[in-house]
Parts: sequence; C-alpha cells; structure tokens
Amino acid sequence: MNSFTNPDDAMVALASLLQTVASEPAVPVAGRVLAESIFADRDSPASDVSAMDGYAIRMADLSMDRVPVSGEAQPGQPPAELAPGTAQRIFTGAVVPHGAEAVVMREDTDESSVGSVVWLDRARRLTRGESIRFQGENGRAGDTILNAGTLLTSAKIAAAANFGASRVALRRVVHVTIIVTGNELLDINSSPQPWQLRDSNGPTIAAVCSQRSWIDCQPPQRCADSVPQLRQQLQAALDTTDAVILTGGVSKGDYDHVPGVIAELGAETVFHRLPLRPGRPILGAVSKSRQLILGLPGNPVSAIVGMTRFGIPLLAKQSGQIDWQPLPQLVTIAGPNDKTLHLHWYRLVRLIAPSVVELIDSRGSGDLVALSQSTGVIHQPPNTSGPGPWPYFTW
Repeated sequence: MNSFTNPDDAMVALASLLQTVASEPAVPVAGRVLAESIFADRDSPASDVSAMDGYAIRMADLSMDRVPVSGEAQPGQPPAELAPGTAQRIFTGAVVPHGAEAVVMREDTDESSVGSVVWLDRARRLTRGESIRFQGENGRAGDTILNAGTLLTSAKIAAAANFGASRVALRRVVHVTIIVTGNELLDINSSPQPWQLRDSNGPTIAAVCSQRSWIDCQPPQRCADSVPQLRQQLQAALDTTDAVILTGGVSKGDYDHVPGVIAELGAETVFHRLPLRPGRPILGAVSKSRQLILGLPGNPVSAIVGMTRFGIPLLAKQSGQIDWQPLPQLVTIAGPNDKTLHLHWYRLVRLIAPSVVELIDSRGSGDLVALSQSTGVIHQPPNTSGPGPWPYFTW
C-alpha cells in the first residue's frame, strides 16, 4: 500500500486495478455507456441540401431582373435538374437541384408575381455555396461518430439514430452493494434512544447512486460491529455485485473491523487514510476479482464527500466510461476567510450565483443541518486560502 499525498493520485492508482463490467447488446439509451464505437454509415449530409427556405439558383442568374420559377424541391425527394435562367423553390433540408450553386433566402426576394421571383438587393450580393449544407461537411462515411466508453446523452442518441445505430453493445449497469456498519444505527422509521442514531448514510449513498442510470444500487444493508457478520455480508456482496461501498468501521478503533476483514477476504488495500478533511480514514481496495471496495468514514458529511469525490468516479471507471475523472466547475467564494489547513480541505458551500458560492457554517463532519443547506463542496489544497477560484463538486 502506497502513502499518497494527493487524493487524485490515490484514486487513479485504484482505478487502474478495477475490472470493467461486461457488455450486452441493447438499444442505445441515455445514461448507459457504449462498449463499441459507432461509425457513420454514410456521409452527413448525404447530399447537398438547403439550409434555408428560398430559391435554388445559378450564380449567373442573379443578374436577371425577374426569374421564372421552374419547379419545387421538397425534403425527401430526389433532386431535379435546374434549367439555366430559372429558379426552383426549395425548402430547408431538401436536396439542392443539379446545377444550382446557391440558395437565395425567401426574405431576400419579391414573390408577388405568380410563376416568377424578383431578387432584392441583398440577394444580388449572394456568394457561391451560400445557404447550402454540402455533402459530408459534418462527417464522412466511416468516420468515428461516438467512441467506445462514451456515456450516452440525448445529444449523442441523436447522432446514433442518424447513423442507423439501432442496436449496439452497451456496458451493463454497475451493480453496487451498500453496507452501513455500526451498532448504534437504526432504521429511519425507528424511535432511537439518545445514544442511538437513525441511519442517514445508507439513504445518502443510495441517493448519490440513484442519480446515475448506469448504476444499479441494492437497498442498503446495515451491519453490526461484528467481524463474523461483516465478513459474511461483505463476501456475499462480492459474490453478487460489482462493487461494495461501506460506511463506518474504517478508522483505528477497537470496533473498526473493515480493514481487517477486507484483508481476510484477500482484497488489496490500495490506500487507507488520505490527507483530507473531512474523511481522512477513507479506504480504497480491490478484490481478487478486481471489484471496487470503498470504505467511507461513518460521519455523514465525510461519507457523502467521499462518495462524491471518490465513489462515483471509481464506479464510472468500472462502468467503462473513458471520461471517468471529474471535471469540476471553478467557483469563487463570496466573502472568503483566511482559514487554511495542512490537508486537502473539502468545505461545504452553497451556490448563490453562476460560479459564485458562499461558505456554510458547519460544526464538523456530523453536522447534517449544515450539509442540508449546502449544494456541494469546494476543494482547497493544503495551506491555501482566499476567494479562489476553487474546484466545486456538486451533490
């Protein structure tokens, strides 16, 4: 196990060991990951087409005072021949007639006479090729349109449909088990004693996962601070799912059994304890089958920061995404202070304007009230302060 001074280096080291989930043939849907590239099956556009409603013309005929209209070009029809000395009315998306060299917009014409059209002065300044989208200008047949590892969005679905990708190889969803450890934790519907807590980590981690269509999250499990029980639940999770997220039990206390049980099951711990706040005890490991095992601290702010900052990117790597590492927005702090830490500091903030945040007054990593008022965290590297700009990780 290496000693990492930079959280990103620790995450990359663990990511390099993880097994990508298998693929399956499926209809492309938003939120899933391509397992194969999609190529253009023909030029785009497939022909020269009009970008405007107007008139297809030869450049020489712009000098005529009045031009006869010899026909009409509609979308979905093969192109006709444009006779010299005439114009053809054309609609957006229609194939340009053979012999046409430009399209005059309707707004630049006088259409008051039946069967002919008059050019306004603006039309006479037309240049060759104007208002024509030329064959192949967007892409040529055989070009790579979407790379394997692309997370599909509505825009990417549009491209896939245009090039006939009705069924492709997609990575299957990443199946995740959440195990929340701690004798003090009870169900959300319980009536806890003052020395007990309702479990918030399970619902929180499940909620973070539920925002991603490429993750399938099992209902969170609770586990007592018991080595046999933890061993049994963790082994069962590794037998049935692709990744396991644990909360609690990762520090150095007498009841922190997660590191030892992970080692017993033959997993390799890549990092344990990183120089960050909150969440310093975080543990990252890989199973013998190259599954992710992420141990998050039990404090709720630490848990959501660790899941957002480490858990989601690592699961994205398992999902086959090529752009799995986060690209956080940069923000500045309104009313910053000069506080610094010698650690990587993830500070609760609220977004109040585009690229502007304010700090949330927090009483520590157990302050769920402060957490509920935040929209995310900023990352301040060690021994830094001021307004920023700082990377901003949203919930």
